[in-house]
Amino acid sequence: MASYFRALSSEWLKLNGPILWIQIMLSPALSLLQGLFLSSENTVEQMPWHGLVGVMSTSHAVLFLPILTGILSAMVCRYEHAGGGWKQLLVMPVSRGAVYIAKFTMVGIALACIQLLFLGAVLIAGWYHGIETPLPWDMMTTSLLGGWAACLPLAALQLAVSTAWSSFAAPLALNVIFTIPNLLVANSETYGPYYPWAQPILAMLPSGQAGYGAFLVPFETLLFVVLSGFLLFFISGLFYFQRKEI
Repeated sequence: MASYFRALSSEWLKLNGPILWIQIMLSPALSLLQGLFLSSENTVEQMPWHGLVGVMSTSHAVLFLPILTGILSAMVCRYEHAGGGWKQLLVMPVSRGAVYIAKFTMVGIALACIQLLFLGAVLIAGWYHGIETPLPWDMMTTSLLGGWAACLPLAALQLAVSTAWSSFAAPLALNVIFTIPNLLVANSETYGPYYPWAQPILAMLPSGQAGYGAFLVPFETLLFVVLSGFLLFFISGLFYFQRKEI
């Protein structure tokens, strides 16, 4: 446990800086602009918060959240790939498992910060449009936590790829390529729930905002698929990293 916290502290010192915080604030800021410029007539009058979250989460969860997950997963491995950093790190009194879990933890914390800032963006947009309906915290909690949890399998997959490939750009290019067809894949009730890049929007979109394709899949089923995918990618990545030749 002490080894894990030492590794986590080291990861925080390496990542904490303006570049990290700019990336964390990017998607919530763009979502806020989308919410502010949304015409009041376009919000669902009976459920205005659901309509606002549905609109703001489209670009956030379809495009930016999956891409940022890949960027953050690549960033936590960037220093080690440069100048023999893996050898320098792993000669320290810290286990490979602790290093890998600490890197994944940093990605998870950054994604949680993004979701919290997205909540702030929704509240500001709601205040701007004068929405007086009480905020449905059950919907917001399900959307935010569901979106965060749905990013974890993708983060585990991207972290495994980033530790395997020394190139910083290659995992990012791969992530962008698979992010682009998100909406097309989400239209498929058969394949959408199993596509890691589409899972964030499936989890974040409030119930009833879309009635087609994978959006019809029950939330409980989606969470089961997300949990299964996370365990598969995380355990596979950890197993590979522990046996990887440095």
